[in-house]
Amino acid sequence: QVQLVESGGGLVQPGESLRLSCAVSGRFSSTTAWGWYRQAPGKERELVADMPSGGTTNYADSVKGRFTISRDSAKNTVSLQMNSLEPEDTAVYYCNVRGRRISWGPIRDYWGQGTQVTVSS
Repeated sequence: QVQLVESGGGLVQPGESLRLSCAVSGRFSSTTAWGWYRQAPGKERELVADMPSGGTTNYADSVKGRFTISRDSAKNTVSLQMNSLEPEDTAVYYCNVRGRRISWGPIRDYWGQGTQVTVSS
């Protein structure tokens, strides 16, 4: 069974930093992308950043230059360093892995439970 567990959310003031981490347990036959999404109240879930396998890291325009995604393959974790946080970054942040559990199986999205990030003075 695959499980994604996020940590590191909280309440910060504008301009401060937070680091989110996601620990992934369970085995994948293959993965196509590891990433972070967020959902603000009344809005749809949106991509924050992702790392496609063998591809270029993608960032939402609103976080470019402020957020950095990284992955530790040995520890099976993916992290999101968030600097210069703004009130508009307030949302629930979700860890995502896209991949196959078995080689002949479908590609699916796997999600964590989410962690709240609130940026407010």
